[in-house]
Amino acid sequence: MVKRIISYVPADIAQPAELVNAIRERRGGHLLELDRMLLHSAPFAKGWNAFLKEVRQNLSINAKLRELAILAVAVLNKADYEFFQHAPVYLQAGGTQQELLALKSLGIAGYELGEFSPLEQEVCELAVSMTRDIVVPDQLLQTLKNTLGETQVVELVGVISTYNMVSRFLVALNIHPKT
Repeated sequence: MVKRIISYVPADIAQPAELVNAIRERRGGHLLELDRMLLHSAPFAKGWNAFLKEVRQNLSINAKLRELAILAVAVLNKADYEFFQHAPVYLQAGGTQQELLALKSLGIAGYELGEFSPLEQEVCELAVSMTRDIVVPDQLLQTLKNTLGETQVVELVGVISTYNMVSRFLVALNIHPKT
């Protein structure tokens, strides 16, 4: 059983109505555990919902690359909830079960990325660099820029930064998937 220091707000929370309804709309009618934790602070939940909606729905970066970056961060930060939520989205975007399994070893000594294309390997390496070292090697950024262009590299860096924030929130507050 998960030790819960900060409790979730009730699943049937109704106020503030505009905010709760906006979150439910983005989530297909229900609140996730993450939402129920965020709703302890209406201003925080409002900003989070608006920001993550843009990141998830309105960037030009390919959905598979976006989700690969998110999953890489989840693995590196041991954010099981994040991995659980995004694995199905990754599969819908064209990822495979074999790739999901390969991702589970990301960051462990001697990990292999052979399941992935060269671009996907670079995305994983970017996630490792940003999450573990903060500083990204110039050559990696240049290679990604040559392949994706400046806008999509900025978006990819933004996705990785964003989901480092998300994973740290999840891990700090002990939010895990219901299995």
